[in-house]
Amino acid sequence: MNPPAGQPGPETAPPPRALALAGVVVLSFIAVTAFAAAIYAAWLFHDMPDAGDLVDYHPPTATRAYAWDGTLIGEFSRERRIFVPYEAIPKQTAQAFLAAEDHSFFHHRGVDVGGLGRAMAKNVLNLAQGRRLEGGSTITQQVAKNILLTSDATIGRKLKEAILASQLEGTLTKERILELYLNEIWLGYRSYGVGAAAYNYFGKSVSELTLAESAYLASLPKGPDNYHPIRRKRQAMARRNWVLDQMADLGMVTRAQARAAQAEDLKVQPAPSRAQYRDADYFVEEVRRRALGMEQLGDERLNAGGYYVRTTLDPRLQSAARLALMNGLEEYDRRHGWRGAWGQVTTLAGWEAEAKKKARPAERRSWRQAVVTSVAGGSVQVRTIDGESGALAGEDVAWARRGKGIGTGDLVFVAPNEKGAGFRLKQVPAVNGAMVVMEPNSGRVLAMVGGYSFSLSSFNRATQAYRQPGSAFKPIVYAAALESGYTPASTVLDAPITLRGANGQAWTPENYNRDYFGALTLRRGLELSRNTMTVRLAQGVGMTKISDLAVRMGVTDKMDKVLAMALGSGETTVFRMAGAYSSFLNGGRKVEPHLIELVEDRNGKVIWRADRRECPRCDAGFSGAESPRIPRTGAQVMDPITAYQITSMLEGVVQRGTATYASRIGKPLGGKTGTTNDYRSAWFMGFSPQMVVGVFIGFDDNRSLGDGETGSRSAVPIFTEFMEEALKDTPAIPFKAPSNAKYVTVRGIREAFRPGTEPQVAQAPVGAAGGLPRGPQPYNKVWQDGLTGAPNAGAAVAPPPPKKQDDLSDLF
Repeated sequence: MNPPAGQPGPETAPPPRALALAGVVVLSFIAVTAFAAAIYAAWLFHDMPDAGDLVDYHPPTATRAYAWDGTLIGEFSRERRIFVPYEAIPKQTAQAFLAAEDHSFFHHRGVDVGGLGRAMAKNVLNLAQGRRLEGGSTITQQVAKNILLTSDATIGRKLKEAILASQLEGTLTKERILELYLNEIWLGYRSYGVGAAAYNYFGKSVSELTLAESAYLASLPKGPDNYHPIRRKRQAMARRNWVLDQMADLGMVTRAQARAAQAEDLKVQPAPSRAQYRDADYFVEEVRRRALGMEQLGDERLNAGGYYVRTTLDPRLQSAARLALMNGLEEYDRRHGWRGAWGQVTTLAGWEAEAKKKARPAERRSWRQAVVTSVAGGSVQVRTIDGESGALAGEDVAWARRGKGIGTGDLVFVAPNEKGAGFRLKQVPAVNGAMVVMEPNSGRVLAMVGGYSFSLSSFNRATQAYRQPGSAFKPIVYAAALESGYTPASTVLDAPITLRGANGQAWTPENYNRDYFGALTLRRGLELSRNTMTVRLAQGVGMTKISDLAVRMGVTDKMDKVLAMALGSGETTVFRMAGAYSSFLNGGRKVEPHLIELVEDRNGKVIWRADRRECPRCDAGFSGAESPRIPRTGAQVMDPITAYQITSMLEGVVQRGTATYASRIGKPLGGKTGTTNDYRSAWFMGFSPQMVVGVFIGFDDNRSLGDGETGSRSAVPIFTEFMEEALKDTPAIPFKAPSNAKYVTVRGIREAFRPGTEPQVAQAPVGAAGGLPRGPQPYNKVWQDGLTGAPNAGAAVAPPPPKKQDDLSDLF
């Protein structure tokens, strides 16, 4: 029956086949969507880290180097971080970060749903305005992101972050999570974590932070560059004060405490510093190089392992050594004239910016950049970069005019005039040098200066500059002679000599002043540094013995057996020479010079120690029994009596020889000067009973220092200035003499002999037949006995005779 007109009829039911098809389509869509979601989830979480990895996690931490007295001298790291355990973090510092970042941290389970909702709502507006999305991250989420994830602002990373945060809350305690956060967070100023930030911003440990300082550090995680304490100080203080308000609102501090902290100025260090003590740059860099070569450390552990490195440095001696070397190099430089201004400006307006771009006053903290404002008559007026004005000292004006001259607009360095008003004119030396201070019994390097300025050149001339030591090598020759049967009273001819080598060329060594004194005792020859006498002595001993001794003492790893080496023509470093000279003071034993005393890991376990001697009873309590006997270390490279004989003879160099300038100190000192051909290098290897000091001066390109620039003139004054400071509170201690030696007074000097080699007859009076003259005399007037190079009368053992001149082919 058809429906009435105008009324709809009954709906036609779809065929069963169509229904089945539709169902298949829907199910297929659901399956595809689920499969796609599964694929995305599998891709998203295939590399999901394990939150359990943080149970034993230690963030990369700086290895810190300390002087022997606990002074921090340097850090080694890629990320500057000082790990601070949770228990050592002040409560107010932790609260400041909680107030700024996550005040409900101790109440949520990893994700703050309310905070996340608020962040999502803000992100709608951020998306519309093209701004960066806010995360709404809790501290737990930030730990997950900073340690286990990347910083990509994606939905996938946020999902991972939330899941990991929940896992972390179930794996770690709240305190451990907060500890990781406060030690991992980037806070600018080269600082990771609150420990490094406290040190870099304020120069103090985290335990010393004030409330205002803690609040400022807590303001930084949102963007350290946005709140830079110098470039954006106003914004930094505003953000800090907001953190303080938050702390007051949450009851962490009183409102009065917050207001007092807000009233404080924000004062930070001008720049982050690895250590407050800054006189040991060359030493610290050498420690870093040696630590990198240790099997127990290496690059990764050194820069991220948080190790404790105790070095041998004595800060007082290091500062004294640095100052003495800088003063000596400047004094040499001044002798050789004013080289002119380091810059010039055509107008005095804005000269400061030009000066800052062109040069800085190297390591001299009292020096200032300055511009010459006027030159009138004998007066030169300058204005420093700090705005101070004054006149240059008259002697400096004369010095400058004798050199390259000085004029208006010249950019120069000046320092306050300590003797009156005005300024002294300064220039950075073109010459360079090095200094090493070593404890002779242990080989501990107490101080090391590798050049005038580490900021200008990090090349360490103490360990890396191989130069000829000149006459500073002669004590090794004389030691080999004493080991071969000579005595301090043996005589050797000081007279002209010409030798012919295998190539047929003649070699004629000469004394410094081309004068000759005839037969001299070994003592006097060494005191006066006689070249021709040393060559004859080397002939008598043989270069094989001398070369072998030099290698055993550590002067070099290999030495050619040629006579020229006896005059110091081989190359070595002042560091090696200081180690070799130590053997003269420690009874003839070789020392192993070292800068690192011990290394401990982050748990305090010693992983490396320089002193490897065993002492099984050292940990036992005091019982009244005999104290433990610790064996001496180091191979015996020479007889203890020989070592003392050389020490005594080198003491004579200071008392009567080429280093008498150092005798002004008035305490037992010894040493040997060294000057190489054409005055290319000047040396002084000196010592007291407590320390060996090596000084070297030379240009980096090895050009001449100039006529007359000997070790006596250039290097000895540096040694003397240092020793005056180093020994000022030290009593005069004599050099220790061996008890088994025989002592005889020869020409007024108490000489040590090996038993059986001491003179057996009374010494003839001066001027009598066979007597020895006092001091050098012209060659044609000197006593003529014993000119063959053999020991003096009375010596029990004669050395081998010198080789004939026609049998020297193997010596060249």
